[in-house]
Amino acid sequence: MSLHRQFSNDGKQLIITIKGKFDFSLVQEFRQAYAEINEQQPTVVIDLRETEYLDSSALGMLLNMRKSLGDRVKEIQLVNCRPEIRRILDISRFDKMFVIA
Repeated sequence: MSLHRQFSNDGKQLIITIKGKFDFSLVQEFRQAYAEINEQQPTVVIDLRETEYLDSSALGMLLNMRKSLGDRVKEIQLVNCRPEIRRILDISRFDKMFVIA
C-alpha cells in the first residue's frame, strides 16, 4: 500500500503518508483518505517523506482536496518534501495555497 492515513490521538490532525509514486493511480485512495472529515476542523498533513515522484495529476488531487474540504479543515500542510518534490511545488506556486514545511 502506498498511501496510509491516520488521525492523531487528539483528533486534531489527519496525517496522510504517500510512499513511492504520487500519481493518478492513487486518485480513489487519496479521495477516500480525506472523505470522512467532518466539522471538527483538523489540520491535514500530507507527509511526502517517502514520495519519490509527483506528477500533474497529484497536483490536481491536492487542489481538489483543498477545494473539497473548504472550511472543514484548519489548514493543509505538505511536509517532509524531498528537494525535487519541493521544486515542483515551488514552480507550481503551491506555497501560496498550502503550508509547505
